[in-house]
Amino acid sequence: MKILEVKHLKKSFGEKVILNDINFSIEAGECLGIVGRSGCGKSTMAKIIARFIPADGGEIFLCGQNITNSKNLKSVYKNMQMIFQLPEDSFDPRRTLGWSIAEPLKNYNFPNIDERIKNLLIEVGLTPDFVEKYPHEVSGGQCQRAAIARAISVSPKLLICDEATSALDIKTQAQIVKLLRRLCTEKKIAVLFITHDFEILNEISDKILKL
Repeated sequence: MKILEVKHLKKSFGEKVILNDINFSIEAGECLGIVGRSGCGKSTMAKIIARFIPADGGEIFLCGQNITNSKNLKSVYKNMQMIFQLPEDSFDPRRTLGWSIAEPLKNYNFPNIDERIKNLLIEVGLTPDFVEKYPHEVSGGQCQRAAIARAISVSPKLLICDEATSALDIKTQAQIVKLLRRLCTEKKIAVLFITHDFEILNEISDKILKL
């Protein structure tokens, strides 16, 4: 089953063409690696797919639905979640990790939220006591694991990972790649993995698109 399909995607800023006729698809349980030099449009493409910025042309299909100009973004984000390069920046420093993980669960009216958060933390390699910790109290790798727990909390079909390992040390990078690969395989989550690191790309990707 195709989870994400991108057709003829185009984007320019002024006279500079960033993306020109980009086409690809990702199946359930598959990881597509996106690689390219700095400024080639990797992150721009991720932002367009996530509906943060508009495309100039082309279409985006998520689980068979055309979301290119969708107004119902709540349903879009139920099936699509992002994991960013700097996880601490995506958490509210005034709130505990548990509070932040609970937020999307509350938005989508999930039951048994406290129990679900504990299970999510265990699933990503953390202990349940991390619900009480603040972003500044944990390591970069632990914070990224918490970010992954939050991303998978609503059972999305697609994860967009934008340089999700580039700010981590080599050992932690390998651990996060292994975790993402396991989630992809076991939960049949489609993963769009953006990186500039060919070594990591070869470890996690089923197929590679070079921009």
